[in-house]
Amino acid sequence: MHINRKGIKELIEEKDLITNYTDLDRQITPNGFDLTVKSVEKIVEKGSIDFTNEERVIPETKELETKDGWWDLGKGVYKITMNEIVDIPNNIVGYAYTRSSLLRMGCHIQNGFWEAGYNGETKCLLVVENPKGMRLKKGGRVLQLAFQEIDAVEEGYKGIYSSKKS
Repeated sequence: MHINRKGIKELIEEKDLITNYTDLDRQITPNGFDLTVKSVEKIVEKGSIDFTNEERVIPETKELETKDGWWDLGKGVYKITMNEIVDIPNNIVGYAYTRSSLLRMGCHIQNGFWEAGYNGETKCLLVVENPKGMRLKKGGRVLQLAFQEIDAVEEGYKGIYSSKKS
């Protein structure tokens, strides 16, 4: 079952589902939670992926500076990190969707799936399709995270991107 505003708020207040947010009342929506941009990076090298992850290489990036709190982004792909930290219980998964305001600017976000048991930062790709680019303010709300209850898994996410140590 999809978790609504009331359920998300309870999970935040009682279980720290999301921490490091700026304004709970503004960021919580009827059906999700808006995540805000902490940093923007340009990808500067190529990466590689294989089946076992033994030869996986995550490419180097270069953090972009703001000017008066704004990034001026040209058409292209950027790695963004959100301010908020999520701590997904073993009976919940998360899905994220680009906020419609960003879509109306000719931009969208590509993101992964939030596994049950994941804890940590959210990093995504911001894709600027608009030939004129866009301006993005530090702390801007760009991504809505929605949650769904599932049958609890025996063991949650244990990959390299989680802040929880096994």
